[in-house]
Amino acid sequence: MAPKADAETKKGGRGKPKSTKAVSRSSKAGLQFPVGRIARFLKAGRYAQRVGAGAPVYLSAVLEYLAAEVLELAGNAARDNKKSRIVPRHIQLAVRNDEELSKLLGSVTIANGGVLPNINTVLLPKKSGKEKGDIGSASQEF
Repeated sequence: MAPKADAETKKGGRGKPKSTKAVSRSSKAGLQFPVGRIARFLKAGRYAQRVGAGAPVYLSAVLEYLAAEVLELAGNAARDNKKSRIVPRHIQLAVRNDEELSKLLGSVTIANGGVLPNINTVLLPKKSGKEKGDIGSASQEF
């Protein structure tokens, strides 16, 4: 009688044997954002009849890049204000001071973000000191 083959090493049927550990698509792509969840949202949103395998991976990578970019700039803004925690004000300053992000999020309102500090030059007080070219200047009188 032939020796029985182990169920785990048996080659019959479809797919991989069940003994292998499941690996997420996010870890396969080297991403932090959830590829599977984004794939589910793309399918449930009915943006198209069919969703390719690469579409959620690409979208996850783009979203992760944008999030990292905004977080880095907001972290710099928080450090400039001597704070260790990012608040919506820091996100607003980061987005509005970056030309491309400001264009991307132009019609977006960030709650509790405030506005950029900006005073029109017409509203600033006139300088009362003497000008450099005045005749009364004693520095170059020789």
